[in-house]
Amino acid sequence: MRNDILTMTATDLLAYYRTGKLSPVEVSEAMLNQIERLDSHTNGFCLVDRKISLDFARESEIRYQRGEPQGLVDGVPVGVKDVFLTPWWPTRRGSHTVDPDTTLNKAAPSVAWLMPAPWHGPLKTAH
Repeated sequence: MRNDILTMTATDLLAYYRTGKLSPVEVSEAMLNQIERLDSHTNGFCLVDRKISLDFARESEIRYQRGEPQGLVDGVPVGVKDVFLTPWWPTRRGSHTVDPDTTLNKAAPSVAWLMPAPWHGPLKTAH
């Protein structure tokens, strides 16, 4: 794995995606692997969905290969704090008293802004 991926800005990633020097899949895998290595120590994520994150990354990679990226941040991994509604995952707000089924299929405005360009997990942060 290229360690520099973990410190690149969104602007850097987008430039590399456009030139084909990096792919959204490569970046998502690097980010997910880093979370897997460190989260047991940092406890920063309450939900990491590797499968869906990589599915979104593959879709983004295809769009870049076609020269048709969507939106401003297509392919950039994004973490969303667990107080914002996301349509694919329950929003617990750090509590087990919230019925997760009532939060599905809804998106906070900040999350909806990302939706034209699907983000590539990890998705929910705990803190």
